[in-house]
Amino acid sequence: MPPACVSSNRESWPLRKVDRRRTGHPLRAPVKTLPMTTFFLTCAALGGGVLVAQLVLSLLAGGDVSGHHGLHLTHTGHEVEEGLQLFSVRSLCAGLGFFGVGGLAGLSLAGSSPFGIALALLLGMALGTAAMVAVAAAVRAMLRFEDDGTVRIESAVGISGDVYLTIPADRSGMGKVHVPVQNRIVEYQAVTTHRDTLPTGARVLIVDVAGPDIVVVVPDPLTATREVFHAGH
Repeated sequence: MPPACVSSNRESWPLRKVDRRRTGHPLRAPVKTLPMTTFFLTCAALGGGVLVAQLVLSLLAGGDVSGHHGLHLTHTGHEVEEGLQLFSVRSLCAGLGFFGVGGLAGLSLAGSSPFGIALALLLGMALGTAAMVAVAAAVRAMLRFEDDGTVRIESAVGISGDVYLTIPADRSGMGKVHVPVQNRIVEYQAVTTHRDTLPTGARVLIVDVAGPDIVVVVPDPLTATREVFHAGH
């Protein structure tokens, strides 16, 4: 081969290398975020963010959820419904967040093809529905647990207690009693059908419920029997 030809070929090698770089074959184009990816990311971020914010606010507002202090307890509690609250704020936020997570998982598995988008939507809806049901069931279980720990005035019937404030005779007025119910001391207003006034410290028996926080009491028969026994000896 003539030297001139060799020189010509050698001079063309850098030009060919530059031309390949300019054509973009060795380099990749910048990756653009797909619209469906952005959509699922927004759902996951929005649902998860609101859910986490609610949980944080619940923890900050935690404490005495029943609103009772000391001995002054009432029988009122949470009304627990049998059905799941699927459309509560927490359930909807959990569903939205996991819908986004499921959609992103579907796109990562099958890409952005029509089949991948369909798979992402189905997977997102499945995970979102499961999350809604799970959160609703958890909330209902917690409410039932809290409701089981609430003192109900009906539970005091048949239990003996002590007079805290004197109870006038023949339902002519109200006093107060302390009664041990569900491993705690509960204070109720009290009336009596007995002909005698029941003084502070007297032992009484709860025989009925007269109102939301009012019980009917009589002198404790066991205490009266002991007093009669000791008086005879």
